[in-house]
Amino acid sequence: MSKRESITGVITRRHALAAIGLGVVGLHAAPASAEATLGDDGLYQMDWYLESFLDLSEDLAGATAKGKRFAVMWGLKGCPACKRMHESYMTDPKIESYIRDNFEILHLNHIGAREVTDFDGRKRGEKPFGESYGIRFTPTIQFFPETTTGLAAKSGQAREVARMPGLLEPVEFLAMFRYVRQKGYETATFPEWLKKQA
Repeated sequence: MSKRESITGVITRRHALAAIGLGVVGLHAAPASAEATLGDDGLYQMDWYLESFLDLSEDLAGATAKGKRFAVMWGLKGCPACKRMHESYMTDPKIESYIRDNFEILHLNHIGAREVTDFDGRKRGEKPFGESYGIRFTPTIQFFPETTTGLAAKSGQAREVARMPGLLEPVEFLAMFRYVRQKGYETATFPEWLKKQA
């Protein structure tokens, strides 16, 4: 429990879900749904997205230390698919809780200027950094391996274990996160893996 929670006595969504799971809360009580907020840069944010110094090696190592996977999400002000993803998908408790519990998400701006340190130590603004990975549109989500071993020697998309190029339908969207979490990429492409899950 955080200081804020212990001071205010506020029941969080996580506590409410735990209480429901234990049968403590009555059937009429429902957990608060997650909310996406629009930042000053025009990007949607979830309160659990990674707060980062924009050093990818550190972020990946931090995610792995927490037992999570690391992903970079690309957004853009005014992007209709980004809005749909955040206002519909990311507020669906099933989708939101799975991603929150299993991933560290770094949200970057497709045309942004913040300096990002890549796995090889090279520093670039968000826009040229995205271009070096072939990011062409939003939303795009890049998924990375569990360790940085060998990543500095690779370049661009070769560092990724999977990529979600654009917004999939909700079932496939969540399945892509499961595919990465379960390391499906080690034995099959995403479409092949998805067929086996059906």
